[in-house]
Amino acid sequence: MSIDLSQFFEVFFEESFEGLDTMESELLNLQPGDLDSETINTIFRAAHSIKGGSGTFGFSSVADFTHVLETLLDQIRDGRRTLEPEHVNLLLQSVDCLRLLLSGLQAEQDPDLTQSVALRKEFERILDNSSGAVVAKPAAVQVIADSPVSIDTLQISFKPFHHLFKTGNEPLFMISELSELGSLDVTANIEDLPNIHDMQPDDCYLSWTFFLETTESEQRVKEVFEWVEDDAELAITVCGGLFELDDEPAILPVLEVKSEGGSFDKTIKEPPSSLPKVESEASSSKNSAPAKAAESTSIRVSIDKVDSLINMVGELVITQAMLTQLGEGEITDNKIMALQEGLAQLAHNTRDLQESVMRIRMLPISFVFSRFPRLVRDTSQKLGKQVELKLLGEQTELDKTVMEKISDPMVHLVRNSLDHGLETPDVRIKAGKNPVGKVTLNSFHQGGNIVIEIMDDGNGLNTQKIRSKALQSGLINETDELTDDQINELIFMPGFSTADEVSDISGRGVGMDVVRRNILSLNGSIEVTSEQGVGSTFTIRLPLTLAILDGQLVTIGQHTYIIPLISIVESLQVDTSKVNSVGGGLDVLRLRDEYVPILRLYQIFNHTGAIEELDKGLLVVVESDNQKVGLLVDDLLAQQQVVIKSLEANYQKVEGVSGATILGDGRVSLIVDITGLIKLAGLKKAGRQELAIDALGVN
Repeated sequence: MSIDLSQFFEVFFEESFEGLDTMESELLNLQPGDLDSETINTIFRAAHSIKGGSGTFGFSSVADFTHVLETLLDQIRDGRRTLEPEHVNLLLQSVDCLRLLLSGLQAEQDPDLTQSVALRKEFERILDNSSGAVVAKPAAVQVIADSPVSIDTLQISFKPFHHLFKTGNEPLFMISELSELGSLDVTANIEDLPNIHDMQPDDCYLSWTFFLETTESEQRVKEVFEWVEDDAELAITVCGGLFELDDEPAILPVLEVKSEGGSFDKTIKEPPSSLPKVESEASSSKNSAPAKAAESTSIRVSIDKVDSLINMVGELVITQAMLTQLGEGEITDNKIMALQEGLAQLAHNTRDLQESVMRIRMLPISFVFSRFPRLVRDTSQKLGKQVELKLLGEQTELDKTVMEKISDPMVHLVRNSLDHGLETPDVRIKAGKNPVGKVTLNSFHQGGNIVIEIMDDGNGLNTQKIRSKALQSGLINETDELTDDQINELIFMPGFSTADEVSDISGRGVGMDVVRRNILSLNGSIEVTSEQGVGSTFTIRLPLTLAILDGQLVTIGQHTYIIPLISIVESLQVDTSKVNSVGGGLDVLRLRDEYVPILRLYQIFNHTGAIEELDKGLLVVVESDNQKVGLLVDDLLAQQQVVIKSLEANYQKVEGVSGATILGDGRVSLIVDITGLIKLAGLKKAGRQELAIDALGVN
């Protein structure tokens, strides 16, 4: 009887990725000449497990590559070979290579063997060198010296959606980065350009066709566009090698390449003018884009949490049996009292069960922090800087969903600290600092939130440079009086950058506004504090989970809405003497030292029968992205935790609404999205200064 091994694939992949994480962590702790047998044995065991599992399941590409890696590790742990810096670099590259191979297999794609073949030759060359001398290339080398350099010509079709500029992305930066990858030919397409009278100044109407001759992989080229995948149509087609290799035009295959998300499906329509048209051919595994690692769909839970959950279920069963018994027979006053006590006990058990279930989804943030030692090591080497990474609060627990979505913004912030924050060793020495810069990641709980800090002891933000750039960009005026903190906050504005040139470390054509937008999508916030010459601190505040929300119930006419408590600043009755009307029919309330726009929710959500007079309703002052607005509601109800249900998954996206929940009486209540509501009302952050000026003028 044959056994279907595919049922065990997912477990194998999860354990293999965990093994690779272990290998990477231990390799980063190794020093040249290090003979720490336990560390080397740990690395060897992880590689051996991956090799054994891949051999069992028939993944020969992984098994064969891991075998030669395991051989080198075996010689090092037996003392037959000395650990050299080149060995550590090569082993770290192998970890990356194995991740790509396993990700491709997990996605049921033919793996790209280009890198594994090159690395395997390096391992074999080291192993064949019986004297122990290392002849491997430095870490950055991807191709063996005696192998021909493979140059491909890629046709790249890049058609941004009209709203691209509104996301803070700039095509010019992407074109500049593409030009660094090889010889670039650029053609701008203007067929979608409307009549000048129909143009919107903040819409993008151009698209581009690029021909790039490069030695880089398609995946590397795709990384240039990784921040705009959802905001553009992108197609990359492999056309072959350099055009000038032959006197006659080469017959080159036209390949179809899909984006990692699978949402794009574009093929080349016209080859270069010097080439004849050819029919599409099937993509080979060599040209397939490396698969993106699949998101983990399981959680490892400690036995203590499972035991607690079982105990809670047991308590529920006992309470249910008690209530069932009370419902039998004649109803008396004593039974009614006992029934009330039983219902209170049921509510208590339900809350305990809810907390136990939520604890199962909570994972230590070390799962995110663990990726940064490698990132800091590789980036600091590339920048020629000496950096010490300090991790604090690694056991602070966070919901798995939040953790997965905060990882990319944190990577951008750490890269930003390494690239722009920390100085080079010679500059630090001249400033009287330790030549080794320090980056600290810290996390801790604060109330119902988790706080993550990214700190560096670098040069800090250049406030004057930020102000000058903001003036050049028209974000502020010469007459605006802003504090240093307010000026520093301008780095989060769309399209803002103080970098004199775009690097592939941080930026990549992407501004800090994208980081803030991603954090806001998690109902979180980010702020920055900085001191010139001392360093900077970016502080991220996030809810512990996206599944449950602490909310304030409010009524608008016959409808009940929920406003997230984390967004509420205060609630008050409106003093109409402090209300002024500005352009566009907008009212603003003078609240202490600032002017707060008033949004009438019954108008935005098109409800009738609601309170329309300001002095008869209540104003809930909320804040999002450092902008305050007042929401006019009829009345405030209770505060309670609600379970969030996705509208997009069950219905469709609704502007100004982040989700829905079911109330105790069975009615559906919508959860207000404060950021979306501000956009829906047409209040732009850039217009806050003008709003305040207009209000002052009225008064």
